[in-house]
Amino acid sequence: TMNVEHEINLLVEEIRRLGTKNADGQVSVKFGVLFADEKCANLFEALVGTLKAAKRRKIVTYNGELLLQGVHDNVDIMLLQD
Repeated sequence: TMNVEHEINLLVEEIRRLGTKNADGQVSVKFGVLFADEKCANLFEALVGTLKAAKRRKIVTYNGELLLQGVHDNVDIMLLQD
């Protein structure tokens, strides 16, 4: 079984690594940047699934329900917790 908590923790680390802080100190990253990153590609079997799980737990937020590569590359994924 996949350890969802572990996957989400990894996701948070990767968003911090690849993202940028805004004026409010919140870190965000474009979905396309996350998706195209080689380390992320190797880490996450189901990046979109991990993002959905993190969103349900209010750890990240983004517009829309399902993110698709190409179509949603410019969608900001924002960390809600630090």
